[in-house]
Amino acid sequence: MSDAVHEHRSSSPTVLTVLVVTVSDTRTLETDASGALIAELATAAGHRVMGRVIVPDEPARIRDEVDRGVEAGVDAILLTGGTGMSPRDRTPEALEPLWTRVLPGFGELFRWLSYQEIGAACILSRAIGGLVGRTVVLALPGSRAAVELAMRAIVLPELPHMVRESRK
Repeated sequence: MSDAVHEHRSSSPTVLTVLVVTVSDTRTLETDASGALIAELATAAGHRVMGRVIVPDEPARIRDEVDRGVEAGVDAILLTGGTGMSPRDRTPEALEPLWTRVLPGFGELFRWLSYQEIGAACILSRAIGGLVGRTVVLALPGSRAAVELAMRAIVLPELPHMVRESRK
């Protein structure tokens, strides 16, 4: 790791406020393993989960929930679900009009890491990240294994740095 990256990481906030949004027509809080895992891993890393909600695969509802999180002042919104290829998977389209900045490297790195685990099937993922205003918004797949990979390899190591940079 370069000295500059180390310096930025060391001056990043250590406790973040996070909203977890599960995009699904079928899951409930009781059956939502992926959203629960995001909340569990974020909490174990010392972050505060300000809420966990489930919204249907409806772009307007997804945008409303993201807007609520931004207005509430959370540092990051972590979505799970709706990033595949089926006709009901519309999370990227829902987020598109909200982006202030898109961070293509998030989805690219996720797919690269995923390729190492599942091979070419990784191309079915439309995981995406960016900023809505100054809030970091990351859309992860709905699979528990994909969530674990993204959280451990990308989100938890880099989220404080991302938030620091978004607030400059």
